[in-house]
Amino acid sequence: MSSPSVVSIHTGRSGAPLSAQPVVVARPGKGLDGDRYADGTGTFYKPGRPDIEVTLIEIEALEALNRDYGVELAAGDARRNIVTRGVSLNHLVGKRFTVGGATFEGIRLCEPCGHLAKLTSDRVRQGLIHRGGLRARVITEGEIRAGDSIAVVA
Repeated sequence: MSSPSVVSIHTGRSGAPLSAQPVVVARPGKGLDGDRYADGTGTFYKPGRPDIEVTLIEIEALEALNRDYGVELAAGDARRNIVTRGVSLNHLVGKRFTVGGATFEGIRLCEPCGHLAKLTSDRVRQGLIHRGGLRARVITEGEIRAGDSIAVVA
């Protein structure tokens, strides 16, 4: 298994496709600079909800979606901010971890929703159940780049 790392980073404005970013800054109480939730316009935005600051998904889950369900979903089309490799995100619920220069706390699983299915395919919802990623809040501000390492703190 490869060392836990960031495959890609995606941000976007509400209603627009997400685009890959070479580097972002994660900010406590906000999320990722340039993202719809950081600016308060995301579909599920509600002030004071730490579980919407940042979302992560494993590239392995997207590969399994293609292999097992025949659905090819590009990383940005999964509508998650950070795509990872080599880390079980489900195990980070309730834990603190670093991604590049930022520290996060895993809040809860990011199950696939009707909104994602509407934008992609109903099979995405079925194929990503319990593999849809992680919702996290930013604990300490920091810069994140593709290729950065991911490590559990506590």
